[in-house]
Amino acid sequence: MMLSPNQTMGTEFVLEGFSENPGLKLLLIICFLSLYTLALIGNIVIIALVTSSTGLHSPMYFFLCNLATMDIVCTSSVLPKALLGLVSKENTISFKGCMTQLFFLLWSLSSELLLLTVMAYDRYVAICHPLHYSSRMSPQLCGALAMAVWSICALNASVHTGLMTRLSFCGPKVITHFFCEIPPLLLLSCSSTYVNSIMTLIADAFYGGINFFLTLLSYGCIIASILRMRSAEGKRKAFSTCSSHLIVVCVYYSSVFCAYISPASSYSPERSKVTSVLYSVLSPTLNPLIYTLRNKDVRLTLGRLLPSFSH
Repeated sequence: MMLSPNQTMGTEFVLEGFSENPGLKLLLIICFLSLYTLALIGNIVIIALVTSSTGLHSPMYFFLCNLATMDIVCTSSVLPKALLGLVSKENTISFKGCMTQLFFLLWSLSSELLLLTVMAYDRYVAICHPLHYSSRMSPQLCGALAMAVWSICALNASVHTGLMTRLSFCGPKVITHFFCEIPPLLLLSCSSTYVNSIMTLIADAFYGGINFFLTLLSYGCIIASILRMRSAEGKRKAFSTCSSHLIVVCVYYSSVFCAYISPASSYSPERSKVTSVLYSVLSPTLNPLIYTLRNKDVRLTLGRLLPSFSH
């Protein structure tokens, strides 16, 4: 029986989750709880360090603070419900709960992709135009860029979530995933998903295409500038300032591409679950570690608070 959008509002979905094997469930609970704790602590520490230390009040760390906030939103929109599903007999989610989860997940994911492009531009100006860095990356511009990232991506998430609420769902409402995501939800719809699919393709082209190209362009200019430097020390210093960001970009884009940049006909629930763990769980956990361990300024600031860390 097909449910109209109004009737759908009161329905529940069943999240398929992971294996029903009790031994594997316990392992997943331990892993997810550990990763969630690490992600929260790591990103909260980054935010605390940047906001409390005057030595870290620069554009790069301002954007890093925004990235840490996005990571907290991303992992918090997925893991608490996933953990609850692992310890519960019935892993259900209301339609409103599903749409709320979808909104915050899309908001944080798209914000992170857009912010990584802004951070790549910041590194480009710092390395290729160091004399103009302070004037080009003024506090006002940085604030405006961060506000634009959050606003554009909130609009993007609102559009996709709004379009999803217009669909009708029927039959077994089993989402072949451990959280609400666009591809498995579209597979459950009885009504036309044409507009949703078109908007998803446009978002993919913008976030996964244009942003990726601009990030590559920034790093192409950065690498060319570094190679032209005569001093070996200058090359090492320049590369060290952007290496952590480059690692984060590679990890994040590779997982997002695997999850989203593929035709709907080739959608694989198991592959999607694995790639989703990479960008929604592993990436938010690794980002603070990458920036802390590979960044001298962050290590020194943390070392003042925890003397043993600086050694």
